[in-house]
Amino acid sequence: MHPEESAHTDTRLVALGRPVAENAAALNPPIVLTSTFRSAGDPEEGDRVYARYSNPTWEPLEAAIADLEGSEVPGLAYASGMAAVAAAFSLVPVGGTVVVPSASYNGTIGLARELSAGGALVLREIDPLDLAATEAALDGADLLWIESPTNPMLDVVDLPALVAAARERRVTVVVDNTFSTPLRQRPLLVGADVVVHSATKYISGHSDVVLGLLIARDADVRERLLRQRTLHGAIPGPFEAWLALRGLRTLALRLDRSEANAHELARRLEHHPALARVRYPGLPADPNHERARAQLDGYGAVVSIELDSVERADAVVSALRVFTPATSLGGVESLVERRRRHPAEPREVPAGLIRLSIGIEHVDDLWRDLEQALEYATGTTGD
Repeated sequence: MHPEESAHTDTRLVALGRPVAENAAALNPPIVLTSTFRSAGDPEEGDRVYARYSNPTWEPLEAAIADLEGSEVPGLAYASGMAAVAAAFSLVPVGGTVVVPSASYNGTIGLARELSAGGALVLREIDPLDLAATEAALDGADLLWIESPTNPMLDVVDLPALVAAARERRVTVVVDNTFSTPLRQRPLLVGADVVVHSATKYISGHSDVVLGLLIARDADVRERLLRQRTLHGAIPGPFEAWLALRGLRTLALRLDRSEANAHELARRLEHHPALARVRYPGLPADPNHERARAQLDGYGAVVSIELDSVERADAVVSALRVFTPATSLGGVESLVERRRRHPAEPREVPAGLIRLSIGIEHVDDLWRDLEQALEYATGTTGD
């Protein structure tokens, strides 16, 4: 299975990462379970020596994600999304300056603050929606970190403008593309240097894998990241890499269904009297809508709702029966979480905000579950 490069992405998803098409050959790549390789060759020439350096099970996934993101060099797989985040920060020279949104994913901003406190880097925290302030913060910086849409606020930043401002100042740009996936946004094509994915989420898609991915636009940057992975050892297990590639094949189907469900639920929730706000960039009234429509090929499958108190938000979560109360997102099942229950969650996130990761269940079942939970917690209905 080797479709033309011009084939639709849905077709390429099914075919990418397959072995060479030969008579009687396996359709899927094998899982190679080994810690070392028979070798008398030269590692500098690419001969396999040890499984911390390379594993043939990683490589089909790394090639597939690079193809989808529009890079000519293979991606790199890591033991977790946070391992990939840490590797991306390694691109900053010791004592260099990074620009990171204060309301980033709590693991990202937490790591940046820890590195700053230890003297490894200088941290400038910004609001990426304030373009002028962000541009000012980029002066003399080494790396700009961007999430878009942001987690869990679902703000959509002006990615082309921020990338252009960074490149003008020779600042490396890293974009966390976990929420959008390469099916909805490809940051390398607007000039970003590196893309990060928590492949635990939509790429694997079944809440059974912990894995991260980095995709660099430039071969030299990839080589630096590869050396860092080899020396620091944050490599994925071969079985996890194989499962992620299998999950990738159904990404289009899963994302389309989850996104359609999310859009419909957001529409029904938008005017519910129990809610202080519904955050979803697919809603025409959402302040991020016009930017999302211009930059994204879809609005995603996460909806955030806000209640006026922590107590009511917690009551909603506890009353849900189809939604599963759990952290993470991007699986086939719908998950729910009040994000500020985590002490590390940025204070910019409202205390009563609930993040809904919408799955592939029937939308009417999800709606009935939300209706009864909101009525139980607040005494109001959406009628």
